[in-house]
Amino acid sequence: MTLALIGIILSLALLITLAYRGHSVVAVAPFAASIAVVFSGAPLLASYTQIFMPALGGFMASFFPLFLVGAIFGRLMTVSGYAQDLASWISRMLGPKFAILVTTLATALLTYGGVSAWVVVFTIFPIATSLFREADIPKRLMPAAIALGIFTFATAALPGSPQIHNTIPTKYFGTNTFAAPFLGLLGAVVVFGLGMWWLTYRERKLAGAGESFWDLTTLEHRDAEERGLASDTSPSGPSGSTTEGSPSREGGPQGGGVAVATRADVAVADEERPGDSSARAGLLGLLPIVVIVVVNALATYLVLPAIDFGFLESDKYGGTTLEGVMGIWSVTVGMLAGIVAIFLMRPRLHREYVSSLSEGAKNAVLPVFNTASEVGYGAVIASLAVFAVVRDGIFNLSDNAIVVAALSTSGIAGLTGSASGGLTITLETFGQDLQQMAVDQGTSMEVMHRVVAMASTGFDSLPHNGAIITLLLVCGLTHRESYKDIFAVTVVVPLIGLLVVAGLGAMFGAF
Repeated sequence: MTLALIGIILSLALLITLAYRGHSVVAVAPFAASIAVVFSGAPLLASYTQIFMPALGGFMASFFPLFLVGAIFGRLMTVSGYAQDLASWISRMLGPKFAILVTTLATALLTYGGVSAWVVVFTIFPIATSLFREADIPKRLMPAAIALGIFTFATAALPGSPQIHNTIPTKYFGTNTFAAPFLGLLGAVVVFGLGMWWLTYRERKLAGAGESFWDLTTLEHRDAEERGLASDTSPSGPSGSTTEGSPSREGGPQGGGVAVATRADVAVADEERPGDSSARAGLLGLLPIVVIVVVNALATYLVLPAIDFGFLESDKYGGTTLEGVMGIWSVTVGMLAGIVAIFLMRPRLHREYVSSLSEGAKNAVLPVFNTASEVGYGAVIASLAVFAVVRDGIFNLSDNAIVVAALSTSGIAGLTGSASGGLTITLETFGQDLQQMAVDQGTSMEVMHRVVAMASTGFDSLPHNGAIITLLLVCGLTHRESYKDIFAVTVVVPLIGLLVVAGLGAMFGAF
């Protein structure tokens, strides 16, 4: 038993280390799982083909439609220029004085609209750079401002969010993406408010210490030294050389591939017409997002419940109910409506849109395989005899379903460095137990939904999180420079929001 536990610990350590170093989870997850299998004495090949792969396939069968339409929608928002227009409009409306607020709001709107994190980062970075430069805010705060808008309240707290983190619980708890709406809104306000307070406090503190946007970053210092320049030469303002053309952002070893990909993504929009920050353009950019939210709500509360789906109970359709697929169907329909809206709003770009369908589909494959591989890893670990000890240990932490759900989801998301992966592993492994525990205690499934969704977006943002690594790479900054603020707004603040929501949910139920 002790040897098997050591195997699980080594397996997790290997998964975290290799993921942190940038290796693909698709390859790392089965390899890491095999370590635990060997230490436990379970059959290796059978664990891979009969446990890992079915779990991977089951996740893809359930959630690939969401990854597909989400990737296509994000690609179309970029190619059409609507994402840039929306962000530019918000920045012009509020101005560079509120650079941090503008950056967070713009990223949150795009995230709430279903645009993937990767697309949002690439879209927002040049706009945030311009705003931070005009306001003379140190660059080190930029990743945290972007992360607050992408990885926290807009992803899992706001009711109706089409992001996968808010959709996964619907399959296990029979809820929809608008579960516990007032709790979700309250949680979003708490996370957004505390996050903005921290970033504003840090802005004042850094300004008082004399830090400026024009201070060279670590990567810029390194590049200057490689070019034979004085490492302590730092431009003092607009008259000096700016950082926009530095290789760390434009073509250097750290950021080159990502920055170039960003330009490729928006090349069509840039060629067809320049970005427009007018109110009309901004509202048009907002329209596809509004369409998604409205259609999602209509499908959830009016359209789908009015149709007889009794046939779903037959074996041919998986022996399920409408509640079991409502969350996935309504979000998928909403995203499809957003895609159609983009086609109709600017039909002259139809050729680029059609080609973007294929590009978007390609962009959906790797993310869904990454998450599905983590689910397969979790299924293998859960199949080992020693996992009963782990499970009992988790459920012995508390006799309250909400507390157990929050702790297990947060812990597993932190270990895997993935919110969606940790959430799915938790619900695949403990979903039925948590549901029964909640029913026995009279706890609302909507509260359980909101708690696990928000719990997934906390410890997942530890340094080995792939999205955090990519965000820092795009911004040309290091963990040492920016992770302190990222940790504050994506780990500490969401955990406070989770405590508020879980506490109120336990006392008053869903409201």
